Amino acid sequence: QVQLVESGGGLVQAGGSLRLTCAASGAIVGINNMGWYRQAPGNERELVAQITTDGSTNYADSVKGRFAISRDSVWRTLYLQMNRLKPEDTAVYYCKANVRGFTSWGQGTQVTVSS
Repeated sequence: QVQLVESGGGLVQAGGSLRLTCAASGAIVGINNMGWYRQAPGNERELVAQITTDGSTNYADSVKGRFAISRDSVWRTLYLQMNRLKPEDTAVYYCKANVRGFTSWGQGTQVTVSS
């Protein structure tokens, strides 16, 4: 099983930037993909960005051109660079890993964007 710990959240003004980090420990052999999701109060959890083992990435339309997902070479650290943040980006951000069909989630990190 994979353990995921997110960090880097906080309070930022609109237009600012944050970089989220997800540290992965445990068994990651056979990893399929990792990604970032977010959940705002009253909303369902939604995909923000995902990266797969072949290097492909996909993003929610709402963050394209502003956010960038990346990882280290051994799949132990996942990043989300968030630029030009908007108040509607306010949410708890979760890291997710899929390893051989088994999904693991982190505990989440709060991102708050003030207007």
